[in-house]
Amino acid sequence: MRVGCPREIKNHEYRVGLTPGSVREYVAHGHEVLVDNAYRAAGATIAKTAADVFARSDMIVKVKEPQPDEWVQLRDGQILYTYLHLAPDPEQTKGLLASGVTAIAYETVTDDRGGLPLLAPMSEVAGRLSIQAGATALQKANGGRGVLLGGVPGVLPGKVTVLGGGVVGLHAARMAVGLGADVTIIDRSIPRLRQLDDIFGGRVHTRYSTVEALEEECFSADIVVGAVLIPGAAAPKLVSREMLSGMKKGSVLVDVAIDQGGCFETSYATTHAVPTYEVDGVIHYCVANMPGAVPVTSAHALNNATLHYGLQLADKGLKALIDDHHLRNGLNVHKGKITNRAVAEALGYELVEPKAVLAA
Repeated sequence: MRVGCPREIKNHEYRVGLTPGSVREYVAHGHEVLVDNAYRAAGATIAKTAADVFARSDMIVKVKEPQPDEWVQLRDGQILYTYLHLAPDPEQTKGLLASGVTAIAYETVTDDRGGLPLLAPMSEVAGRLSIQAGATALQKANGGRGVLLGGVPGVLPGKVTVLGGGVVGLHAARMAVGLGADVTIIDRSIPRLRQLDDIFGGRVHTRYSTVEALEEECFSADIVVGAVLIPGAAAPKLVSREMLSGMKKGSVLVDVAIDQGGCFETSYATTHAVPTYEVDGVIHYCVANMPGAVPVTSAHALNNATLHYGLQLADKGLKALIDDHHLRNGLNVHKGKITNRAVAEALGYELVEPKAVLAA
């Protein structure tokens, strides 16, 4: 198969869909790899332009969802393998449906443990970055309250509230605890709260998610990290515009769920170029590609997770989706049809079951 990896064009996105090491693996499997940057030593073929990569490739491997200039270059019979986050993005969804492409979303591929193995590494990165970003935004010169998260002897530390105890929430809490902050994790799963309590050995507070708990913890927090996830679906809005009036002026909301529409009512996607904005005195950090800020770490972590399934697709084509139900769960769009239930429900499309559309 001819596998293409175009350069990412999203604002300040420095990750790559294929590292040189991954290129070597594809080449070793007998595939040709087209890139539009310097990967020749790994065995790739250098294309003149990104358009050439799209035009000549059977499968496109990316990091972020295709932008408007990219989805018009996709075609029927081509495989797209990348993050998509379609539920809050009707325009991209229309573009992919019109192209006829087979689109497999990293974020909905599953594993035997019920996890999302291709989303997890970027969730780990984003969770850790959320505290760095929040601490920076909290500085007075950046519009924040002017609080040092770890405090100093004689001065109380800053307070961090993490909404969601999944992968993002766990790693955000680890970073915040490491800085010496006072940390609370809110989740609606009692078993997960027990597990988190064991992991942190009492160093974090855990609370069951209720309206009262959300208000109390958000109102007292210096940083609130939004880390909720419903696989494939739009994120629930846990913090309303009205709640901002009860929060500290200069406190910070970090919305890690922004790729799925965000979990704060006042969230909208920002970029690394202009990462924050203010609403009712509260600073919002809503960068939609947070791990792109640390591409050396995040590109290798991503490739470690995606390579196995990518090679299956390159080796077998669509048969890989038939053979592996976990990979098939990643199928969101195929030949003009929506094949993911959460996306169909979020955007009002008819759902076509993956097995049915692949057998047609």
